Amino acid sequence: MPSTDHTSHRPAEAGLAERETHGMSAGQPLVVDSLSLLDHRTRAQMIPEQDAPAGRYLSIEDAEGTLLLPLTRPITHIGRGLVADVRFEDTQVSRRHAIVAVRGQAVRILDDRSTGGTFVNGRRVTVAELADGDVVRVGRAVFRYAVIAAPDADGQARRPRRVPVSAVRRRRVNPRAPRRTAVG
Repeated sequence: MPSTDHTSHRPAEAGLAERETHGMSAGQPLVVDSLSLLDHRTRAQMIPEQDAPAGRYLSIEDAEGTLLLPLTRPITHIGRGLVADVRFEDTQVSRRHAIVAVRGQAVRILDDRSTGGTFVNGRRVTVAELADGDVVRVGRAVFRYAVIAAPDADGQARRPRRVPVSAVRRRRVNPRAPRRTAVG
């Protein structure tokens, strides 16, 4: 029985164009019309940017402008499967690709064991906290996380307060120390 060789033989001069970059093969476009990859049910939920009330959104830009998909649930599933809340019709998106979790003021994206990976600002992540303007990529679809703040008394939209991580002091917890209890 002849032995089979399952390795790919590419000449060394094929160069970098043949290698995979950022979880995608180089022969495919890095950025495509993400709106066309959404299924009809997800597209029906999108609203134009100028009509959006204050809240958290996934933003997709196309030639006609920016459309926003509201993040109204504490957990939003992104994927190709029929149960996904944000459903992409793209074979490079896993059936269960990523999860957007909203808890209090924090919004995180978690990779749901996808094949192609979840990318935030060009870096592959398993868990990442999202900030206003972060660019997220699943498969070939690229979208942005957006926060629209409620206007204040002057009619100006308030931006969320950003505290640099370096400014936050870490608190040490000693598990052996007795707990302090409030005496009423």
